[in-house]
Amino acid sequence: MHPILKNILAVIVGILLGSMVNMGIITISGSIIPPPDGADVTTSEGLKASMHLFEPKHFLMPFLAHSLGTLAGAWLTAKLASSHSLMLSLGIGAFFLLGGIASVFMLPSPLWYSIVDLSLAYIPMAYLGGYYLARKR
Repeated sequence: MHPILKNILAVIVGILLGSMVNMGIITISGSIIPPPDGADVTTSEGLKASMHLFEPKHFLMPFLAHSLGTLAGAWLTAKLASSHSLMLSLGIGAFFLLGGIASVFMLPSPLWYSIVDLSLAYIPMAYLGGYYLARKR
């Protein structure tokens, strides 16, 4: 397979895996840390309306979903890429960071969470996922 095509497919597969890990963790998060009483987390409108009820513990699972999804996607991209594995992994981090920035504007989360999420969940995790495999090569 041509290296450029292989790299493009590696990025697409990395985005798909990262998204699946992210959504999987978000899906099970309510059974691990139940949402506050009276919070409707099944719709965007309900989530926006009940965000003021959330305690710091309720932000743990979304942070893990964002960071582990990015880590998994970046790792798989680096694993499948034929070249530039670290740069492609950082591209995965940038892709998910854009989603995180959009989320900050769409959902009214506390400032501390937005800062922690945007600064630690995306680019650092993508770097870790790509660096591990780039170092082994």
